[in-house]
Amino acid sequence: MELGLKNKNIIVTGGSRGIGLAAAVACAAEGANISICGRTQDSLDAATATLKSYGTVVHGEICDIANAQQIKAYIASAEQALGSIDGLVNNPSGFGNTDDEDSWARSMDIDVMGVVRCTWAASNALQASKGAIVNVSSISGIGASAGSAAYGAVKAAVIQMTQTHAKNMAGDHIRVNCVAPGSIEFPGGLWDQAKQHAPDMYNGALASIPFGRMGEPQEVGEVIAFLLSERAFWITGQTVAIDGGQNL
Repeated sequence: MELGLKNKNIIVTGGSRGIGLAAAVACAAEGANISICGRTQDSLDAATATLKSYGTVVHGEICDIANAQQIKAYIASAEQALGSIDGLVNNPSGFGNTDDEDSWARSMDIDVMGVVRCTWAASNALQASKGAIVNVSSISGIGASAGSAAYGAVKAAVIQMTQTHAKNMAGDHIRVNCVAPGSIEFPGGLWDQAKQHAPDMYNGALASIPFGRMGEPQEVGEVIAFLLSERAFWITGQTVAIDGGQNL
């Protein structure tokens, strides 16, 4: 199905690997121009090389999503490089998996304020394009998250912000949706590390998935591309769980 993303300009924060890169690839494969940010030059270089293979405009820049000034600079740079902003994917996470001051602070700065600040920075451009936003939450934000209180709480906040932003931005014809992935495995990611170093944790999560396997980044990325696209033009304020039934 043609999504209508050709020549659209999409920003994906935290787009150098995992779900972020998968979303960027899914959009680029549909003909979109892409800007991604990440924390290291090596990961950005590898990701931009992958994205350039689709023949569209690609921009990459270092940005710490916990830093308000870096967000402003990055979004402005991305808009200049692409020419406009038609879509924004708010993806990074601080992965607050411990119940302590550092974990809560990191989670609030990245998962919550990162979404708020990136949305602020891109809102004028999105008003001009009547664009779309997709926030990345987690099924941990839908119910109890006993082993990761901070992570679950901030991901719940992302779901609530999605609904509020969708209502507030509807008058400007900006759609705002959310995806809530389950356990997604990719090289160097949380579940890849757990598989190697915490097999009991890994196997416990795996046992909770009715389909009997971990999810893959592209299975989330393709839904994100759809939600950004013209094919989802009457969808806003929604959160889509992408988890192979794990949350059931």
